[in-house]
Amino acid sequence: MFEIRVICAPTEADEITKALSATFTTGSVRQQPTRDGDRVRLYITAEQPVSHWPAPETAYATAPSIISEIGWTARGVRDCLHGIQVREFWLRKAALLDRIALTDDDPVSGDAATLAVEAARRLMDIDHAAGLGLSGYADDPYTPDHLDSVRQPRGYVRQEYALWVRHQ
Repeated sequence: MFEIRVICAPTEADEITKALSATFTTGSVRQQPTRDGDRVRLYITAEQPVSHWPAPETAYATAPSIISEIGWTARGVRDCLHGIQVREFWLRKAALLDRIALTDDDPVSGDAATLAVEAARRLMDIDHAAGLGLSGYADDPYTPDHLDSVRQPRGYVRQEYALWVRHQ
């Protein structure tokens, strides 16, 4: 746990508090005026959020090799027009790109990571449009619209892939 101190204009306090709450697990906010009275000091206790997502090695423990999944994905593009499940295609493609990004020199913001996030968001859009939740996968523990899913789309893919593999 740590404390964050921010000095800002009073009109900015709510926006800054919301931004910090979106990034960290925060406690109550203490607000005091600065000595000059023109600004405010915000004191916020915070901690890094605990990851709720399955670790990659857990989510992908029984996944086919990356080479095999590249082949499946290439065939899947063709087969999407001929009946394979669109959700399965995007789930497996997003998981493949996540796995590739994990081996990249920059697994968080490199090119592979950017593609992995884009594919993850596509899967989340599909799940949202399908109304998945209570009766489908996308609900254990986070739906595609959940704030944690929106913040960490690749974590959402790991959750969904782990659930999908269990049901295979």
